[in-house]
Amino acid sequence: MEVIDSLELRAVAVRRGGRRLFSDLSLTLASGEACALTGANGAGKTSLLRAVAGLVPAEAGAIAFGAAEAADARSSGLHLVGHQDGLKPARTTREELLFWSAWSGGTRDSAEGAAVALELTSLLDLEVRQLSAGQRRRLALARLLAAPRPLWLLDEPLSPLDAGWRLRFGAIMQAHLAGGGLILAAVHDPLPIKAKVLEIAQ
Repeated sequence: MEVIDSLELRAVAVRRGGRRLFSDLSLTLASGEACALTGANGAGKTSLLRAVAGLVPAEAGAIAFGAAEAADARSSGLHLVGHQDGLKPARTTREELLFWSAWSGGTRDSAEGAAVALELTSLLDLEVRQLSAGQRRRLALARLLAAPRPLWLLDEPLSPLDAGWRLRFGAIMQAHLAGGGLILAAVHDPLPIKAKVLEIAQ
């Protein structure tokens, strides 16, 4: 696991489809800190997460991961869980969880631990297509625990979790921060943890 002890955005600008979404966006996160990205639909919250993950280029500015090289940080030091769960409907819950764990450098034991933490053990033999929206979201989030990495990039992580699971995932996020992790999350609703707020204005 690549050690990331900070995330710094310096005057970042991102363009999509010929339109500049935002410019001169700056943020510093240290170990143990979280930030909630807010803004209207289309403001560029998802695009910023993807830029941090290296999936879209920043038109201007710089993105740094402390002492870690950007390529190493992106390949082994962060998780990006998008608004779409990115799950294969025909796989069983077990197959999907083991796939993401192995892909991200986790183990069978860590995957089983994640299943326990997200209460997926009774669902492991079901195909993903049979899960409810909330269950699928918990399965997508389970990769965060199945293959621990310091930086979590989360796009609407609490949707479509119910109130109880929002609080429980808040506790998981808090434990991640307590262990020195960092969280950058695009949200419409407030996070259930203490967090900085960075608004992306159109």
